[in-house]
Amino acid sequence: MNHVDDASALPVTWWKSSFSDAGAQCVECGIVDAVTVAVRDSKVSHGPALLFTRGQMNGFVSAVVAGHFGSPE
Repeated sequence: MNHVDDASALPVTWWKSSFSDAGAQCVECGIVDAVTVAVRDSKVSHGPALLFTRGQMNGFVSAVVAGHFGSPE
């Protein structure tokens, strides 16, 4: 995993989950290239972004769907 200091500098189109409410605590994702996915805090567009490979992101999403992280409180 890598990061960039200013997510707004990435050449991506950001999107949020369709389950996100306006003003909610959300993250946004963007496809950087054929290998890399970026994730940022939706409230801080000029803040940092984490960069994951597609394999890392797929593994994370699969673990969430499988319930490996429990439910939020």
